[in-house]
Amino acid sequence: MAYQTTNPYDGKVLEKFTESTAAELETKLARAAACYSAWRTTSFTERRTVLKRAAAIMRERSDEFATLITLEMGKLIDQSRGEVAISAAILDYYADNAEEFLAPQKLDVNKGEAIVESHPVGVLFGVEPWNYPYYQIVRFAAPNLMAGNVVMVKHASNVPQCARAFEKLMEEAGAPAGAYTNLYISKEQVAQVIDDPRIKGVALTGSEAAGAIVAARAGLNLKKTTMELGGSDAFIVLEDADLDEAVKQGVIGRMGNMGQACTASKRFIVVESLADQFLAKFKAALVGFKPGNPMDSKTTLGPLSSQEALDKLLDQIKRALAAGAKADVGGNRLDLPGAFMEPTILTNIEKSNPAYYEEFFGPVALFFRVPDEKAAIALANDSPFGLGGSVFSKDIERAKRVARQIDTGMMFINKPNSTSPELPFGGIKNSGYGRELSSAGIQEFVNKKLIRIE
Repeated sequence: MAYQTTNPYDGKVLEKFTESTAAELETKLARAAACYSAWRTTSFTERRTVLKRAAAIMRERSDEFATLITLEMGKLIDQSRGEVAISAAILDYYADNAEEFLAPQKLDVNKGEAIVESHPVGVLFGVEPWNYPYYQIVRFAAPNLMAGNVVMVKHASNVPQCARAFEKLMEEAGAPAGAYTNLYISKEQVAQVIDDPRIKGVALTGSEAAGAIVAARAGLNLKKTTMELGGSDAFIVLEDADLDEAVKQGVIGRMGNMGQACTASKRFIVVESLADQFLAKFKAALVGFKPGNPMDSKTTLGPLSSQEALDKLLDQIKRALAAGAKADVGGNRLDLPGAFMEPTILTNIEKSNPAYYEEFFGPVALFFRVPDEKAAIALANDSPFGLGGSVFSKDIERAKRVARQIDTGMMFINKPNSTSPELPFGGIKNSGYGRELSSAGIQEFVNKKLIRIE
């Protein structure tokens, strides 16, 4: 596994990193285990000081952190700044609320006293993806550090500078050696870390395939896991929706991060009476995106994260077209040096088409027209995924009724999926299990210990 920075805008390799040797990995595991022995006994005040300082540093040096994101995976620079801001907000959120979230709970018992306390469990291992290089890390690290656990993270191989920057951030913020550890390790070493008895829990955000491998390995070791996997979120537009607003939000939901988000709006399900109008306006909006250097705030269409990501997307489109789909707009690579993809809308997608059940991780929208609300719900649920989704209607009670019938972990009304520290994040079905963010996110890797007094 080659850890290196390859700028997806021009394909230039900027920096390479060496994988850890067996001895180096052992040193880091031992250091993390030793750190946990001390960190678990620190007060919430001590932990809070570290996270608050880390948040402040991220804000003070926002451009520095954001530039690394854009250099490594091509995110538009303003969106990179936004990622730095939400990451700092999550650090602050858990610093401010962890003590309350983990406060002892007194149980109502007939005799004596019963208390449930929350205790840390040990060294945790996270496997994190490239599409949000800091946000994904901080969702895992912030709650668990505040809970008294320590964390080790194997980040994606194409964002090694972001991985290094976050480790240095935690050190600068005052975290003791071993509290947060970045690992440049091979797939074989990932298995070794999961097997190691010093590791007490495993979290992964990534693909279904990666999740199945990591969850199986952890299961063999009887270790708790959380899995945040793929999605193919439905974007339902009912006949009473505000058409222009639905189109505007649909563009945001599909094109944010160049469509490289598990919670991006991917399947556009529009009731027949609005379908033609929606499609025409949606198409006009997508063809207006302008490719360019993602470091330039005027650029609206950046590259995909890598040539590999582009090749995978082009292959999916090719197979979809061969099976009868139509590219209403786009469908091709842009003739530019970097990993640029035309914004694309695929229509005429039958259930027999492989695209019907696949996740498209990039600026490709799947468009479906349905006769009514009932058919929209059925199509939305006809997916192996169950992460998030949206429903658009001027009748909020109707929209809530529809949202309740969609089999996902999250639903949004009159807007695409969004994130905030206080909102629980997670899915069902092949989109994984467990929750991050909110009060739920800090409860995943703690021991709920009963203290009973009679």
